Amino acid sequence: MRGLNAGTVAQALATARQEHRLDALDAELLLLQALGRADSDRAWLRAHDADALPPTQVEIFINQCERRAAGEPLAYLVGHKEFFGLSLAVDPRVLIPRPDTETLVAWALDLLPRPEARVLDLGTGSGAIALALKHERPAISMHAVDASAGALAVAQANAERLGLDITFVLSDWLAQIQGRFDLIVSNPPYIALGDSHLPALSHEPDSALTSGTDGLDAIRRIVRESQRHLQPGAWLVLEHGYDQASAVRQVLTAAGFGQVQSRRDLAGIERCSAAQWPSAGLGLKTAR
Repeated sequence: MRGLNAGTVAQALATARQEHRLDALDAELLLLQALGRADSDRAWLRAHDADALPPTQVEIFINQCERRAAGEPLAYLVGHKEFFGLSLAVDPRVLIPRPDTETLVAWALDLLPRPEARVLDLGTGSGAIALALKHERPAISMHAVDASAGALAVAQANAERLGLDITFVLSDWLAQIQGRFDLIVSNPPYIALGDSHLPALSHEPDSALTSGTDGLDAIRRIVRESQRHLQPGAWLVLEHGYDQASAVRQVLTAAGFGQVQSRRDLAGIERCSAAQWPSAGLGLKTAR
């Protein structure tokens, strides 16, 4: 690509598509990023297709196209990802938010018992779930946890930029958490070690992806530890893999939760499972 003519907007986009087989959207978004323009300026590119590009911007664009062609996620290259109507900054310290996770957010909103509910997001990553919930329900007391200081830095920066008041805690799941909550949500790592999908996700943090030989280690721990932090009648909502709904329901049932159920995403896949912690006084059970 470096030897081809990318002197104008149209030439740069054509070169990106022909040399590196990028689709039109990726090429346009990378060029807008190199030019310091917003994603919404795609029409500007078409209106200025004959404009000459400064050499510095051409060099940036070429470098980004090469990285994209090598498999680096577009979200990391442009530095942000849209989630539940919010633009979130992302980088390799955090998992890229997926549309599938919006199913969890919508369900959690349905389960909030009161406007000022106390809510906990475990393994917050970029803060996507916590930020979406707080944005939709400003009165809730939102807490977000991650074991990665780098991930928390990304989430905190997103919260500050969006003006959303969230309490962030560095913790290995619930180890550093005090008190009880009206709702606990989590999109934990749930891919099994050695899963065939992992090579395609090599640019994202492994700690946010894999969890034991069957992918359920983190879910078992969350189910076990959350029992001491749920108000009587509170809900636990978990995202999981496309084929894990039945196993997760079994874990929740064995731990003493009630109202165990799953919800499908837009593709019809059972993407999340939720359960209600019963009234106080019942003995705690171990997630199996």
